[in-house]
Amino acid sequence: MFGFEPNDFLEAVFVQSFGKLPVLEHFQAVSGGCINNAAKVATDRGTFFIKWNENTPDDTFEIEIKGLQKLASCGIPTPQVIASGRVQGKNYLLLEYLEGYPNKTFWKDLGRHLAELHQNTSDFFGLEYDNYIGALRQTNTPTRNGIEFFIEQRLKVQAGLAFYNRLIEKSFLEKLNKLYEKLPNLLPNEKPALLHGDLWSGNVITHNKGYAVVIDPAIYYGLREAEIAFTQLFGGFEADFYDSYNYHFPLQKDFVERASIYNLYPLFVHLNLFGKSYLPAIERIVDRFV
Repeated sequence: MFGFEPNDFLEAVFVQSFGKLPVLEHFQAVSGGCINNAAKVATDRGTFFIKWNENTPDDTFEIEIKGLQKLASCGIPTPQVIASGRVQGKNYLLLEYLEGYPNKTFWKDLGRHLAELHQNTSDFFGLEYDNYIGALRQTNTPTRNGIEFFIEQRLKVQAGLAFYNRLIEKSFLEKLNKLYEKLPNLLPNEKPALLHGDLWSGNVITHNKGYAVVIDPAIYYGLREAEIAFTQLFGGFEADFYDSYNYHFPLQKDFVERASIYNLYPLFVHLNLFGKSYLPAIERIVDRFV
């Protein structure tokens, strides 16, 4: 399945991480998203989640750790990082393994936590360093204006990549330019908010104690409405999440009317990663506002 002997790889990982080899009791491949390989590994020292990749940049997991640590410092539950490194030509990230059943306040608490996260602000939009969303580089050059940041470093970067990869035509780039001109009148330019950056249901897991834990961050300071819109893109969260978020940090009026604009960014990311099946959704949004 993996094209190599997983036990040899895991033994090398644990020796590098712990300085000695624990007893490997059980190994099970699990979903690691569309980018990485992943597995659940039970040992006599505990159960761990490991993901690895030999095709992504060497700093991918180190940057992911920085994102997890930043979220945790702001009160967002994240998995404990055990170790990261490179063995046998593969970069890896070792985390605690979490698996449980949601408790009664799972979504309500997540909504509150996200509202509290978004109240962490900055003097600029972006981040001190670039990071990744999926396998794509995410540029975070500090910018004073949030709508300018959204246009220049989110939409234009992804649209330009799609054009380079022949996924969209030049005529569509010209139509996007018309949309960009309208965005200052369509989007509220709120102050920078610290975002998870890739928040959808697949990046929310359940702690053994029943509360929500987030994974796979792509953090930056951005327009907080973009985060809430993203949560709605692939099925959405439970109503308790949105009620709780709005109680603690109410969204501005008519958010629902402009939510789809923000989702052009994750849709372009998916277009560039996975192909043209995402293009019709992008075209519908652009046509609606141009």
